[in-house]
Amino acid sequence: MNKRLLCGLIAVFSAQPALAMDLVETYEKALSYDSGIASARASYEAQQASIDVSRSGLLPQINAYGDASHIDSDSDNRELSYRTYGYGVRLTQPLFRAGAWFEYKTSELQSEAARADYNLAQQQLILDVASAYFNVLRASDNLTTTRAAEAAIQRQYEQARERYDVGLIAITEVFEARASYDDSKSRRIAAESDLDIAREQLARLTGEYTETLNNLVQAFPLIRPEPMNPEAWEDIALEQNWQIQSASYSLDASESTLKTAKAGHYPTLDLNASYGNTEIDGINQSGTAFASQGQTDGTTTEGVISLSLNVPLYLGGGTQAGVRRQRSLVDVAEQSLRTVRRDIRVNTRSLFRTVNTNIETASALEQTIVSRRSALDATRAGYDVGTRNIVEVLDAEQAYYVALRDFANARYDYVVNTLTLKQAAGTLSPQDLIDLNRWLSDTAPGIEALANDNKTIDEPANN
Repeated sequence: MNKRLLCGLIAVFSAQPALAMDLVETYEKALSYDSGIASARASYEAQQASIDVSRSGLLPQINAYGDASHIDSDSDNRELSYRTYGYGVRLTQPLFRAGAWFEYKTSELQSEAARADYNLAQQQLILDVASAYFNVLRASDNLTTTRAAEAAIQRQYEQARERYDVGLIAITEVFEARASYDDSKSRRIAAESDLDIAREQLARLTGEYTETLNNLVQAFPLIRPEPMNPEAWEDIALEQNWQIQSASYSLDASESTLKTAKAGHYPTLDLNASYGNTEIDGINQSGTAFASQGQTDGTTTEGVISLSLNVPLYLGGGTQAGVRRQRSLVDVAEQSLRTVRRDIRVNTRSLFRTVNTNIETASALEQTIVSRRSALDATRAGYDVGTRNIVEVLDAEQAYYVALRDFANARYDYVVNTLTLKQAAGTLSPQDLIDLNRWLSDTAPGIEALANDNKTIDEPANN
């Protein structure tokens, strides 16, 4: 029976697809496909263009102009009727426009906030790709252990039926084995669905449905975070986290916008210069051409330089209302920054502890696998001699495969939480995926190695 179980496990594991695509390839596909990162990039580029738009309000404006008019004039002494045509160029140079200057500074700060958001989006894509990638591996390992458990419990059920047929056990043990077998089938069906869903989530990022992924090698090391101090990680996060930087720049931009609103009370001063021609055509006085009195139609050329001063006196109360509104928005930005800093502080310290817990959990579960395998072997032996019942064997089977699954999950949790910790600290980069990718292989056996490493326990001793 034990040899048959081993053969069944090997058959299940060998049925798994050969792993091929690695983590870096997956990230590169997501980088060119994901709409979230494309949107963040476009927002950053749009905000950069806004700087040039706001700067234009401080630079000279040169326009060409042209106009035509027909004039009829009636007075007590004479009647005039003529046409004028004017054309030329006009320059306007703002000399003092506080509002335009603060709008320019605001656009610079908003651009910095957009840059921080873009960097945050890049880090989020790295984390999303890694999470989706390892969730597929997690679901695949879960399906592997579920299928192996189903195969083992099916054999236990078949053996129970054989024993019942020869009168060695009661029918209740057959029912117990059948119930466990049916439960294992439902678990396997759920595991297959979970794997399909995990692949769908990865395909949402890459645009491709990938059946084969490289897996972590067995020698993958679980290393403690460096520095080994949660306060140090907290300090790094408060200084480098992109979400905090975005909120900080947004606060600065909101304060600059408040200055823009206050500038509505300030005067503006512009320098104006124009140069052009004015043509007069068809001047008549009381129906007699001006030419008869020594007057002729003609063209006048003139250049004008002037200063324009505008002092706002009353604008319907809109400026005061705008200042009040912007003060409230500054308060909103301040509170948002405080909330973000508090959340990042707590999350960073929590993630630091979680990563260390993952390492300790994986170490304990690695030993648990050996203990569960030994317990399963002893329970089977006891069942063979009649000291254990079928329920105990089934429980031991299930406990062993749960230990296998939990150990694999602990390793995946460690990887994802380590990347999340680096994101919280603001240090996550594509290099982290490159470093992690070195521990992935298309020949890595994954969770099946844990079962095969202990296969000698299933085989009877030769002595």
